[in-house]
This record gives sequence, C-alpha cells and structure tokens, in this order.
Amino acid sequence: MEKLSLKEKIGYALGDGAANIAWRGVSTFLFIFYTDVFGINPAAVGLLLLIARFSDGISDIAMGIIGDRTKSKYGKFRPWILWTAIPLGVILSLLFTGPNLSPTGKIIYAYTTYIIFTLVYTANNIPYGALMAVMTGDDKERTSLGSYRMVGAFSGGMLVQGALLFLVAHFGNINPTIAIDKLEPSKYEVTVSTSSDVENVNIKTKNGIAMFAWADSAMSETVNVPTQGKSFSMEAKKAYSFIVSGEDNIEAKDISIIDQKRGYSNSIYLLSVFLALALLVTFYTTKERVYPLKAQKSNLGKDLKDLIRNRPWIVLLAIGLLFQVYNSIKQGIVVIYFSHYLHDQLLAGSYMVALMVASIGGAMITSPLGKRLGKRNLFIYALIFSGAVNALIAFCGPDDTIGIFSIGIISEFAAAIFPTLFFAMLGDAADYSEYKNGRRATGLIYSAGSFSTKFGGGVAGAIIGFVLAAFHYNGQDAVAIQGAVPGIIMLMSWIPTIIAMIAAGVMVLYPLNQKKMDEITIELNNRRAQEIYN
Repeated sequence: MEKLSLKEKIGYALGDGAANIAWRGVSTFLFIFYTDVFGINPAAVGLLLLIARFSDGISDIAMGIIGDRTKSKYGKFRPWILWTAIPLGVILSLLFTGPNLSPTGKIIYAYTTYIIFTLVYTANNIPYGALMAVMTGDDKERTSLGSYRMVGAFSGGMLVQGALLFLVAHFGNINPTIAIDKLEPSKYEVTVSTSSDVENVNIKTKNGIAMFAWADSAMSETVNVPTQGKSFSMEAKKAYSFIVSGEDNIEAKDISIIDQKRGYSNSIYLLSVFLALALLVTFYTTKERVYPLKAQKSNLGKDLKDLIRNRPWIVLLAIGLLFQVYNSIKQGIVVIYFSHYLHDQLLAGSYMVALMVASIGGAMITSPLGKRLGKRNLFIYALIFSGAVNALIAFCGPDDTIGIFSIGIISEFAAAIFPTLFFAMLGDAADYSEYKNGRRATGLIYSAGSFSTKFGGGVAGAIIGFVLAAFHYNGQDAVAIQGAVPGIIMLMSWIPTIIAMIAAGVMVLYPLNQKKMDEITIELNNRRAQEIYN
C-alpha cells in the first residue's frame, strides 16, 4: 500500500511519453508517409496494418508470459525497458526511411520494418504496462499513477504530432530555383525547378494563404482546382509553373517547397533520440513492489484458464479493441483531412497540439471523476459524449477552422479518459484474478489487454485504407484526392462515432464497481500481510 513519490510517478510517465513518440508517430503519420511519400496503394497499406497487428497479438501474449517469468536484480518488468530503449528508437527510424525500391520492394520493406517495429515495441510496452500494477497494491494510487502516465503519453504525443510537420518543413527544404512573374495585384505565375529528382514535394506559401493552380497546360488538362498548395513529383531541371493568387507581395523567399521523404526521415531520427533517453529515465526512477505469493508455482495452463474465466478482463479486451479503433481512425486520418480537405498540412500540427493539451486535461480529471462516479460509469459517459461531439465534424466545411478545432478539442477531452481508465482497470482485473483464484499473472493480463489496443490500431488502419480505396484515393494524384474527400470526411466524423457508441454498450457489462474493488483490495492486502507474518 506504499504511496508513490512524485519523482517516481513522473519517471514512470516519461516511459509512456517515449512510447507515444513511437505509437502516435506511427498511428498518425505512417499511413500518409506510405501512401503520399513512399507511394504504396492505400488498400495495401490497410492490409499491412491489419495483418501485422493481428500477428502482434501472438507476440504480446508471449511477452506477457516471458515478463511474468523474468528474474533479475531489477525485477520482472523493469529490465525490459532498459533492454529495448535503443532498439525501439532504431527501428522507428527505419520505419520512416524510404529507400528507392520497386513497388514490390517497397511493400517487402514496409512489411519487414513494420513487423520488426511491432515486436520491439511489444518487448518494451508490455513490461512497461505491467510495471504499473506492481509498483503499488493500492487501486486508488494506481488510478493516480494512470493519470500521470496518460499526461506523459499525451505529452509525448503532443511532441511528435505538434513538432513533426514543422520539422519535416525544416529538414525537407530543397532550396529550389524559384522565378516569380506578377500578373496582376495578388496574382502571380510561380515557376520552380530543382537540380535533382524528388519523388514527392509539397509547394505552398509560408503563410499558407495563397491558392495554387497549375499554369502548365498538360497539368491543367488533368486537374486545375485551386488549393492552398500542391503535392507532386519533380524531375531534375524541369520547370513547373503555377498560378498563385490570394496573397500580396509574394517573393521567392515566401514560397515553401518541401521534400517530404527527407523531411520525415530526418525528423523521426531526431525524435527517436528523445524516445531512447526518456525510457532510460523511466528504468532508473521506478521500483517494483508487488510480487506473486511465494506459494504460487509457475503454471501456464492455470494462468490461461484463469484468464479466460476472468469476466472483467474479457469485457476490457473488447473495450480496448473498440476504443482504440475509435481513437486510431481519428488520429490516422487527421493529416490527410487537413492536407486534402482544408489544404493546409501544417495546420494539422496545430490541431494535434490542441488535442494533446485537451487530452492532458482529460487525463488529469480522470482520477477525481473516477472516485466520484466509479471507473465503469465514467467510461460509459465519456464514450457517449466524445462520440456524439465528434460526429459534428461532418457538418464543417473547409473554412470552418474554429468549428473543427472546437469540436476536436471537446471530443478529445473526453476521449483521453479511455486509456487512462483502461490501463488502471487492467490492474484491477489482475487483482480480481488473484482474489478469485489465488494466483497472479500480471504480465499475461496486460499483454492480452495490450493486444486488443494494438489490434484495434490495425483494424483502424484497415478501415482507413479500405474506405479510401473505395473512394479511389491516390495521394500522388490530385484528381483522385478530390474524389475521395467524402470518404475522408466520413472517417473524420461518422465512422468513429459509430464505434464509440458500440463500445459504450459493451462497457455496461463490466462487473467491477468501486465497492467491489475496495473489498478486493482489503482482502488481498490481508493475504499478503498474513504471508509475511507466517
């Protein structure tokens, strides 16, 4: 029942900050990197995410079993945070490296690096999650630790989601040749060229206000819809011309042309360094205190039997899958939505920072609300509220920036409660298993729960890929992009809302209220005290 120090809570929170540099970096930016930068078909990307996440379930459970049986001077779970800190940063960097390969080679590279990433992430994150349940035996203290954890998680997410697009703009600058011819007030012809081939660039004004239309007749016959920037591939020493309107006094220094492949890669390399350092701090500032009873013998068969008879865990398994599908669809479509509906990719960074700030507020309010309403009831209310608000985005036009930001912030404030409660409730499920069966398999319970959230991310990726493919989305074809806008709006609004409402219905089945958890906590502490006394 030892209370945790502020230093230890912050140290533990940094671990999820690091994990979310990887997790939110991948869930938010990998899809658009694969489709718009690396040039893979969206349906193929969706299938990749689904297959890899399903196979990830096997490694999750295996890692939970391994963690429960790990014996070291550092404990069962802490050493894995140390062992995987640097490898996780390395494989994240490789994931956003786009080598020049054939279409088949690109798919092979994507599958290989993504599957290795999921394995290393599993070896890090399963022990990290289980560590939460063995740092304290007090379920209320664990809820408080969960709030710190989510503040760390959302801070890491804010770092990657807020800074990445600006880092891409910095590292991806190709210093092109730019010629500007003023046609009339607030209207110019801008011609650009570069000395080397660049597979995918994005051109816009630095203020992001001016509208770009193709001046080249060959391009304008294909599509000539004015947008706040254009994405295209550049051949060395070939001139590309645009009619640019809507801004005054445009000069060459006001035009931004970004090599997205180089920008993404170098940005992720830098963030990976912060990831590894934060994980090392987590290892050195935390401590394990709750261990299985000494009389408990290792028996995988009994552990698995206890797991499938653990009703709270079964409900959480379904909830973890559903809320992660909900969150991952919203995260995975943001950059595409802002790039191709609002035509302002950098604004997506500001939007995601705003959502992360709202998430931190949601995580901080979870513990007092949970004590007042109970974890189960709070979870249900948050699902219904967040989903209902999120649906309103469907009614926003591309110029309704304030409305989009307001709806997103309010919805995300409630959505932040989901993971904060979920990981604390997995600890409750571990306590319930020990209370009912006299055995504890913390790593196994967390691994199976983690699988549901990871697989939910894969399902979300598949949904995004299949919906965009149904609307014939091609991130390197302006005509196909415009035709897919209705599907992009659906993915940003109605589709996640439906998932949230289903999850609220499932959560009604969760059997552990606060009165029951108080009973379980008292009984387990009595058992441990008796063992020490004997």
